[in-house]
Amino acid sequence: MKSSTYRWLFTGLYPLTFFALAVASAPLYAAGYLDELVVTGTRSERTVLDTPVRTEVVTAREIEKTHARNLKEALINVPGLQLREIHGKPGYEVWLQGIDADRVLVLVDGMPLSATTGSAIDVSQLAMLDIERIEVVKGAVSAQYGSAAMGGVVNVITRGVGPGITGMFSADAGTYGDQNPSGEKWDAARYSGRAAVSAGNEQWGVRVSGSSQHSDGIDPEPETWARPGDEYDRNDATVRLDWLPAGNNKLSWTGSVFDESSSSRFSALPGGTINQGKDEDVRRLRTTLSGDHGNGNGLRGNWALLHEQLSDDTSKFSVAGTFDRREADISLSQASGHIESAVGDAHSVQIGADLRRETLEQYKDGVSELASNEEFSREGYELWAQDTWFVMDNLEIVSGLRGQRDSDFGNHLAPKINARLGFEDGEGFDSFIRAGVGSGYRVPNLKERHYRFDHSQLGYIVNGNPELEPESSVSYQLGIGGHFEKKIWFDVNGFFNDIDDLIQTAADQEATDARTDNVQVYRYSNIDQARTWGVESTVGWEISKGWRVSAGYTWTETEDVATGIDLNRRPQHQLQASIDGLTGVHGLSWSVRARNQSSEYVDSSLGRKSPAYSAVDFKLNYRLLPELKLFAGIDNLTDAQRDFSDPDDFQPIAGRFLYTGFSMTLGSQ
Repeated sequence: MKSSTYRWLFTGLYPLTFFALAVASAPLYAAGYLDELVVTGTRSERTVLDTPVRTEVVTAREIEKTHARNLKEALINVPGLQLREIHGKPGYEVWLQGIDADRVLVLVDGMPLSATTGSAIDVSQLAMLDIERIEVVKGAVSAQYGSAAMGGVVNVITRGVGPGITGMFSADAGTYGDQNPSGEKWDAARYSGRAAVSAGNEQWGVRVSGSSQHSDGIDPEPETWARPGDEYDRNDATVRLDWLPAGNNKLSWTGSVFDESSSSRFSALPGGTINQGKDEDVRRLRTTLSGDHGNGNGLRGNWALLHEQLSDDTSKFSVAGTFDRREADISLSQASGHIESAVGDAHSVQIGADLRRETLEQYKDGVSELASNEEFSREGYELWAQDTWFVMDNLEIVSGLRGQRDSDFGNHLAPKINARLGFEDGEGFDSFIRAGVGSGYRVPNLKERHYRFDHSQLGYIVNGNPELEPESSVSYQLGIGGHFEKKIWFDVNGFFNDIDDLIQTAADQEATDARTDNVQVYRYSNIDQARTWGVESTVGWEISKGWRVSAGYTWTETEDVATGIDLNRRPQHQLQASIDGLTGVHGLSWSVRARNQSSEYVDSSLGRKSPAYSAVDFKLNYRLLPELKLFAGIDNLTDAQRDFSDPDDFQPIAGRFLYTGFSMTLGSQ
């Protein structure tokens, strides 16, 4: 899937970058993390410090420092957030507070995405194009964003188009060393490129951007057929138009296309060892039109229209030929809008509505795999209201209620309330208490009810269940925090999530016994009740210009109430740490990102666990010219990697990865 020309070009970056890192220019530094504006928790702009809904932010400068190429790489160092590889795909999903990815809502500018597998979004498919920041809100926020937000929200905020003419180009390449599938240690096994050009003035702007990512995969034994890490190509292209007809009005249109081609190879099969593989092609076409309007007197309205068409086609192959050709087509259409107005001196009220329609078709070898051999669809209509009450200068209470009408499951109400009480000592130290209670609600999606995941080549099948019931939850959050002159800060948050009718995959023994090929059959089912609880904590210190340290620790407990045993794949302890610093060479900065995760149950009923691990990433950035930055890094410096012969080992798939690259900006703003 790649040419020798590209391989030569990207491999040539290695000596060039490391040579350039020995010389000098201007430092990379920007302060003010606590002053970052966020919108996800309340749908109105607040700083990280002042928002009554605890929000964690991945800033644009953090994305730049750590050289994140996609959303997965940008989220990897968020405290308490877990990234899980999607079985049978080269992708990752997000878990929050012990709640799995099916219950975490991933948004782009407040609008949802369609999942290419299961019920979860593959966050490795979202390239870091035109990103202003990423906001993470944990716990049930269904009263704000509707079904599927029981575990929290990850909201990707994109940049508008500014005045002037600008261009950007960035490229990087790296090697897995002895685990390159080519068998060549210094080959460019993974590389990517990103480019954008924009033009605008005070009233209009247009931007065209694109990215391309390629990986040969990861293979500890290149001479064998099986390859633990999949080969893939991912390509994105986006066009954005902004129009500001007046100072308080803005219209934006965005159109994008995403393509992914991936190839898996495996050998271990039920009943014998046969070399097989799977090819998968994904295409996402997405368009949005949005408006933001105000009258200059406190009344503001926001609306957005979305349509997305997703196709996901797979086929398996062996020496005997191609088989199991699957074609899935999914569509998502949504219209959303809300108005906000001040009511008296102490209240700000928001009223909004969401209308959504989803469809699903799936065929295997030209024959529908869905019940009744027809397209399935689902419609939802939701109304919500929120009141922000400024009780006193230092006390704010945000309450909300969402009513949902689903075409298959009827009506449901989801309330929430959050509060923030601040304290100031007048000498630079400020502190606060945050508290919140929210009701979560999630309707089983079309895939869980009707889809059939046939991975018999991997030893299992997962069937949909049309009898599923909706999930509901109550989430409790209580935290304290403080800062000294915004240079030293801490935040400690306790959480408790109580979930009813949790949807999980469970063994279908009757269907398994009816087969003759040793394939295990699973089916989606409702667990009566599950709980997750724990404590999240973060601390940071802006030591001086260019120097910063921060750390986060998360303790999580889980329980299936019916059995009293732990839920699987939830580690009890997680630790993140980061250090940013400068060198004695003018313009050369460095960053370290470290992660530790305790062991986790793979099957708690049998006491089977995946081992603990630690990973460290090291990054270098060097500003050669104001327009040119060179960078390099080592991901997973500790080389933490799973034992591929142990089915209970879920440590990282990829070992140590060494890479270099450059980015260039041109034009003026």
